[in-house]
Amino acid sequence: MKKTFALTHPKKAVPRVVEAVKFEVKKYLKRERNKSLPAGADYWDFDCKYGHTEQEAKVIHVKEINKCIDEAESLSLTSFYLEILAKPAVRTKRQVEDEE
Repeated sequence: MKKTFALTHPKKAVPRVVEAVKFEVKKYLKRERNKSLPAGADYWDFDCKYGHTEQEAKVIHVKEINKCIDEAESLSLTSFYLEILAKPAVRTKRQVEDEE
């Protein structure tokens, strides 16, 4: 998903538009996670970018998406850019240090 979301609507209040954007993002993530994984992959990972415009987009973590949307609302932006790309990934084991 590569999309510029508008936070203005002639008939809807800004908080309702923000809720709709968050719901659309959540629905997209769920849809992507439910797709079948390719052989050798353990889970779906996401490459995310957020910015006031597409040119200003910076890499963010999936868990920061809602914070960024709230930030756009608090700054009274008319729109913002969000990019979410799914990729298959493999879990790596953590190194546990022996306590002696």
